[in-house]
Amino acid sequence: MRAAILIPVLTSKDAVGADALAMASILEDMGIETRVFCQSASGVERKTYPANQLPQFAGGPRDLVIYHFSTGWPAAIELLGRCRGYRIVKYHNITPPEFFSDISADYETACRNGRQEIASIATLGCELYLGASAYNLGELQKAGMPADRGGVLAPFHRVDEMAEAEGDVALIKQLTDGSRNFLMVGRVAPNKGHLALVDAFDAYVRGYSATARLIILGKIDPRLDRYTAAITGRIEALDLADRVLWIDAASEAQLKAAYLASHVFMLLSEHEGFCVPLIESMAVGTPIVAHASSAVPETLGDAGLIWEERDPWLYAASAARLFEDDALRAGMLERARLRYRQQFAIEVLRERFIGFLEPAL
Repeated sequence: MRAAILIPVLTSKDAVGADALAMASILEDMGIETRVFCQSASGVERKTYPANQLPQFAGGPRDLVIYHFSTGWPAAIELLGRCRGYRIVKYHNITPPEFFSDISADYETACRNGRQEIASIATLGCELYLGASAYNLGELQKAGMPADRGGVLAPFHRVDEMAEAEGDVALIKQLTDGSRNFLMVGRVAPNKGHLALVDAFDAYVRGYSATARLIILGKIDPRLDRYTAAITGRIEALDLADRVLWIDAASEAQLKAAYLASHVFMLLSEHEGFCVPLIESMAVGTPIVAHASSAVPETLGDAGLIWEERDPWLYAASAARLFEDDALRAGMLERARLRYRQQFAIEVLRERFIGFLEPAL
């Protein structure tokens, strides 16, 4: 048996890439010759191969192919159709294009094209479909995936490495000045709810305490500069500029420092297929307040305060309650640590992954 991991673009700090690389390492640990096939790769030490070479390596009836589906890529459908072994699709979700209307025509088109491929993938007849969440799997099933061929496997991640890393001492010192720190981690994209986050932070400053800081940590994409400008415009309009810290393309040390120094991780995203920062917060010990959209309730469980409403004052009040109620905060953090260990620890995910592979072995 040979195994092939298929992914359009492989990058070092991308959640989808981390999942793909972890799967490759596990397969190799099992004694299976494994290669990663992609269009392009950056920031990774592992050797990769052109996608069109996949059928020659692992296209036979006893081989394994795992496709990480997170964007439109017609070539992948053609490649999966040519392979004759055990084919697995890992679906990480594709953002609905509506979020990018009036923000980026390129992103809107890419997301629309990607979501149009969901039905083609779901009805391709692959032997197994894995969703990073039940929310994702439901999209595949609605598009025609046979229910008996589906399963849920949270993405492999680098949370343990981040949790064990040294935090940026200078940043920790900067952030531990008596301010209540609100943290948001995630790419700066219009589905992530930054405008609602700024409004909730403003409500806290006006209604509870002016001694507060909002930390926005995430990669800024120049192609989404209209969205970034909308965020900065909202911050300026609310006279919050001196209370907001932006950290673009943070290092692992800065990420760790931000979690350690923050009093609440606030996620008001409108669309998530899983959301790795939630489990980062669970592992490190940052209390969570979140909006109950898409896969967020499934990932968070009982490890944080979560609301369906969008009222910014509700989220401000939730943060204030966390800051003041030691018993509530302690209980939440204990549930978060337990949830991480039981549901998302690497050894748990590894065991589940190997279990899904049993029919192919």
